Amino acid sequence: MKLDILLFDFTFYYPLFMAYLWMIGGLTYYFRYEHKSHRIKDPLTLLKQTPLVSVIVPCFNEEENVAEVVDALSKLNYPNYEIICVNDGSTDHTGHLLDELTKIYPTLRVIHQAKNQGKAVGLDTAALVCQGEFLLCMDGDAILDRDVIPWMLQHFEEGHRVGAVTGNPRIRTRSTLLGRLQVGEFSSIIGLIKRTQRIYGRIFTVSGVVAMFRRRALLQVGFWSPDMLTEDIDISWKLQTHHWDIRFEPHALCWILMPETLAGLWKQRLRWAMGGIQVIKKYGHTLCSWRMRRMWLIYAEYLTSVFWAYSMALVLIIWSIGLLVHLPQRWQVTIVPGWHGVLIGTTCLLQILVSMLLDRHYDHKIFRHFFWMIWYPLAYWGLNMATTIWAVPRVFIRKRGKRAIWISPDRGLRTPTKRIEIRNPSDFVPPSSVVDTITKDK
Repeated sequence: MKLDILLFDFTFYYPLFMAYLWMIGGLTYYFRYEHKSHRIKDPLTLLKQTPLVSVIVPCFNEEENVAEVVDALSKLNYPNYEIICVNDGSTDHTGHLLDELTKIYPTLRVIHQAKNQGKAVGLDTAALVCQGEFLLCMDGDAILDRDVIPWMLQHFEEGHRVGAVTGNPRIRTRSTLLGRLQVGEFSSIIGLIKRTQRIYGRIFTVSGVVAMFRRRALLQVGFWSPDMLTEDIDISWKLQTHHWDIRFEPHALCWILMPETLAGLWKQRLRWAMGGIQVIKKYGHTLCSWRMRRMWLIYAEYLTSVFWAYSMALVLIIWSIGLLVHLPQRWQVTIVPGWHGVLIGTTCLLQILVSMLLDRHYDHKIFRHFFWMIWYPLAYWGLNMATTIWAVPRVFIRKRGKRAIWISPDRGLRTPTKRIEIRNPSDFVPPSSVVDTITKDK
């Protein structure tokens, strides 16, 4: 077969192949692991023991979110846990708020770092001083569902080689079209990918916004790496290349803030792409070993997606040249939808329908975003192409060992809240409007 035909067919059929693979994998996971769990009313009944769990919350400039986050954590459905917030050199009032909150919540401890050293360093610091054998790590602007701990902890009881359990992030920011599109994305793409990779036996990454770890596993692999742009991807590969298992728990819900501007979304996805390339580069040599064969599939999947990004860019260049000069018949290509556009659109709708059927138990209003999503998987592949192409050279020219520090992200458009100033802790009522709204929606 000619090279040009291979190129054009690969760029068209690869996303379709992955869409159907994710749908099959997601459905397989659902009927194998998930569907019976919906009958469980109280996940605490699944546990034989209730060991101490340390909830770790790294914070950088979180004065608008930290009070409601800690308030939600104080109401978790679990009898034995501590909360550790790490103020990583915040330049706003985060440190002061955290100190005052310790007077209200007895399970809260605060660690102050003099300067911004990055999320990985914050996690490492908390891991060294915490008392729990299991560490629930989250972001400083996320709201956890009250049943998160027992849903995740049951996996550690079931398998002594389980090193981490990743949760199920759900989007809170839904005030704009971009926010609503990401609601569907986290179901139709990210949720299906996590389920499918669990069927593989290996997961590319835990969700950094909500994941629980076995402390003994973290100790063996040397905790988090300060120089990695995405500490969640790196720790996932660290654990799995040391033969620890990672599981996905869809009931472990975490309500998160996401960018609702194109600039914010681009910065976030570029960081994700660079983090993925960093990890592939870092752990590539380990895959020559037969003992690492269970990692081969997700490694090949990621490399293929990188190859597709550059192939698609080449097709777009050829198409653009064809608009200016006459090309030979074999190199003529069009990106205007024809019959293949119908196939892509149908596949997108089917993928979204399958994913939302699986996730309807966790987000009861998810179907209201269905028709917004018809072309979003196509936009996802376009965004993936652009960020991957830009990320690869940036990773290879990045200074080796350079520490990855915090940069305050775009957290979407929300109703502005008044700055919280605590004078008398006994008079303070934590803002729970977001928590109440989430509870009503569920």
